[in-house]
Amino acid sequence: MDSIHVAAPAKINLGLSILGTRPDGYHDIETLFQKISLYDEITIRRTGRNGEISLTCDDPTVPTDTSNLAARAATLLMQDCGVATGLAIALKKRIPAGAGLGGGSSNAAATLHAVNRLLDLHLSDADLMRYGRQLGADVPFFVISAPAAYAQGIGDLLTPVCMRTAFWVLIVFPRITISTAWAYTTFSRFNSLTKLSKHSIHLNSFNTLEDICANLQNDFERVVFPAHPRIQVLRDRLLRTGARAAALSGSGSSVFGLFGTAEACARAHEALAAEPDVTLFIAQALQDP
Repeated sequence: MDSIHVAAPAKINLGLSILGTRPDGYHDIETLFQKISLYDEITIRRTGRNGEISLTCDDPTVPTDTSNLAARAATLLMQDCGVATGLAIALKKRIPAGAGLGGGSSNAAATLHAVNRLLDLHLSDADLMRYGRQLGADVPFFVISAPAAYAQGIGDLLTPVCMRTAFWVLIVFPRITISTAWAYTTFSRFNSLTKLSKHSIHLNSFNTLEDICANLQNDFERVVFPAHPRIQVLRDRLLRTGARAAALSGSGSSVFGLFGTAEACARAHEALAAEPDVTLFIAQALQDP
């Protein structure tokens, strides 16, 4: 095999609670990650035995140097496994960066899987999880095959969740980039983390769409909405156009609405299509077989 092509899905957070600060400076959270049918595409091909890794991307705003998580994932795997071949990574972006949809983390996880297969490294998912933790807190979720998982710790302690509830998602990206580091720092500055979040996420809260909607919340809204009122306006617009529930995804900037049918989601898309300076995506929650 000289090349491989893989898809990297986005995620939303069906609830996100920030529980407190850790001695290492990170934050303990609990969240339910849900993969959705919005994908980046990655093609990786061998280029020789010089050990060089190159990356190109069709989105000029995405870095293509060693700061890119896909390039870092390939470099980490090849150096640790002692592989000297060269690789060319071509990234086709559809998941916007800085939107709270996990695009960079998903790219990293997809690259780990792809390089493992392309170079016949025979690494297990547990091995790839270990590499994923070195790249970012959300990467392990994208390494596992489960479409949904309950996450604790910094987001890397995962319990797969059997998700058989069908629902549609309308994502509204306001073309604002929010740094996750800024969101955590701001939350810590303006909110006491000595007590547990007011919200608690339970695995039995996601058996039906009604359960999901009733428990949908995101602690980051407490700092993102005041700093970017436009994002709250868009969240509220989703509710007024028929979403069963709506929330910020991750640390933002995207907001999403949940719908029970594709038709209801399409009507909301039509209603929001005239909103200035937004990009809309319709997706479906990925489910277990």
